[in-house]
Amino acid sequence: MAVPKRKTSKSRRDKRRSHHKLNFPTLVECPQCHKPKIPHRVCPNCGYYNKREVIKVEKKK
Repeated sequence: MAVPKRKTSKSRRDKRRSHHKLNFPTLVECPQCHKPKIPHRVCPNCGYYNKREVIKVEKKK
């Protein structure tokens, strides 16, 4: 079985882990209702996509 010859240094270990981070979702402004939404998706607030109403959204009271 393979066994490392030397201890991995903190610097080398941390370089390997430099990509283990969380990314925030990208948000853009909806052209209809001006609320944030995920790009290339139907707006959950107004139901519009590409200047057309795709789904009917009930208004919250």
